[in-house]
Amino acid sequence: MKKMPVDFVVQQEVEDIPDVSIKEVARLAGVSIATVSRCINKPEKVTEKTRLKVQDAIYQTGYSPNTLAQSFRRGRTNIVMVVLPSVGDPFFSAVMRGIRVAARAKGYSVIFEDTQFNEMTDDELGAMLVSNQVDGIILLASMSPFSNEILSAKSRLSLPVVIGCETVSPELANFPSVHIDNIGAAKEATNYLISQEHQRIAMMCGQASSLLTKDREFGYRAAMKQAKLPIEDGWVIDGDLTIAGARKATRNLMNHVNRPTAIFCANDEMAIGCIHEIKSAGLQVPRDISIVGFDDIRYAEVIDPPLTTISQPADEIGERAMYRLCRRIDANKDVSSGSEIVPHKLVVRQSVAKPSS
Repeated sequence: MKKMPVDFVVQQEVEDIPDVSIKEVARLAGVSIATVSRCINKPEKVTEKTRLKVQDAIYQTGYSPNTLAQSFRRGRTNIVMVVLPSVGDPFFSAVMRGIRVAARAKGYSVIFEDTQFNEMTDDELGAMLVSNQVDGIILLASMSPFSNEILSAKSRLSLPVVIGCETVSPELANFPSVHIDNIGAAKEATNYLISQEHQRIAMMCGQASSLLTKDREFGYRAAMKQAKLPIEDGWVIDGDLTIAGARKATRNLMNHVNRPTAIFCANDEMAIGCIHEIKSAGLQVPRDISIVGFDDIRYAEVIDPPLTTISQPADEIGERAMYRLCRRIDANKDVSSGSEIVPHKLVVRQSVAKPSS
């Protein structure tokens, strides 16, 4: 596993940080000091417009609380770890941006652990928590890094862990999480294709064991069942969550005896791979096959044709996950339990049309 330190300020460098006060942040944002404090400590109690103004001021000034003094006073490292499947994924890059904004506002440094979609088989991350090398962990990958022994050792304490983005494994189901309604979003995407008169709709997802796309597949199947549409063998296919994997899976779908007229992809990278492969075969999107993606990454609106997709508020997910982790660390428990659902949106562009006769 590969560690990438981000915004990591070592003790010797603390004296080099500009002495920026919360007053300067408030002045630049055009709000009161109390509002700045509320944005940092209770962001859910301010409007998005105000929160964005304060965040921009924090960025411009480089303001952060006195992390060194806080560390001495509270006996903490003021470092959190973020575990994610792939640091190169555009969606996770946006989530990390939100995490860094909130981390800076709360005086934390962040290190990232890139799993490259590999399952964790050791206790390295759990051991870091137990030995106080980091104050908490945000899991953007939905597998558990903790053995039963680690969980048992901390059973009387509240592990400072927050789940972001996706559904979690059963052993992590009781941890707080921040994500969209993946089932509902997948149903909405599939129903949009159905509303455009498609009946032969395939879905491209991750491996059968992938928790990253499990709920999205569930939503797709629910929409197809509700519309009384069949799902033929081979129509639910593994695209490996990558462009290369999607190209191979698309070839299989195009060679299917009953070729689908539309493909719902569980992420935008696979949707982009689909479009490329369909066009390479001399077909057109959406005239011959319609495509819907998921995530609304920055490439979605510039690909040809622009991609219809489900938009997730990636920056907001990152910010909210970080703020929840901070509350969990400060209180040794999360002040609000369960899942925090943020809204998604279907973004309609030009990659979907009614099936040709």
